[in-house]
Amino acid sequence: MKLLYTNFFRFRREILAEAIGTFVLVFAGTGAVMVNELTQGAITHMGISFVFGAVVAALIYSSGHLSGAHFNPAVTLAFWTSGFFPKQRVIPYILAQLLGAIAASVLLLISLGKIGNLGATLPLNDNWFQSFVLEIVLTFILMFVILGSGLDRRSPIGFAGLAIGLTVGLEALFMGPITGASMNPARSLAPALVAGIWQHQWVYWLAPILGAQLAVIVYSQLSNGFQDLEPDRS
Repeated sequence: MKLLYTNFFRFRREILAEAIGTFVLVFAGTGAVMVNELTQGAITHMGISFVFGAVVAALIYSSGHLSGAHFNPAVTLAFWTSGFFPKQRVIPYILAQLLGAIAASVLLLISLGKIGNLGATLPLNDNWFQSFVLEIVLTFILMFVILGSGLDRRSPIGFAGLAIGLTVGLEALFMGPITGASMNPARSLAPALVAGIWQHQWVYWLAPILGAQLAVIVYSQLSNGFQDLEPDRS
């Protein structure tokens, strides 16, 4: 506990940036879902997908230099296992992401009410296996794009935010109606916790983590064991 407190204090700026970023992500993304329900579809599914993609892109460009712009426990764990993120920051980052996401859902509940399940992610027709497989694939694609556009020094400079934001928006657009296109345990936990909707919550933890780890394994093979990238092992 003392070590955790020490790490929180040592990396407080990065942790605060992660908490704020995840708050904004959940507030905007799940807020769009709720407003769409509240206004009988004024935003539309395409609009919700755009909001998720746009807010991710904006946060990467505004916070990437502060914390690395993870905003996702699955991404943080993937960076750690690939050697791009120091282990002492893992738990503080994940806790900050969860707290930021929960704060956003609480604020949405207070301001909009219990509308649209607070944007909770649920498998279509209760088909957890379908959503489990698809969430693995979706998160694999997302993490693959993150590694390729954001960390590989061979990629064009300055386009990571756009590439990652477009990926999130695209995946939300074509798979959102089936799985909710979470790809992010914090994004799924927050509305589930605040709304009290726990069905198949494990899917939205295990699948994104597995998908991100699979992307690490595959990209390692494509980058000479990450020798073409620049790990931060500090």
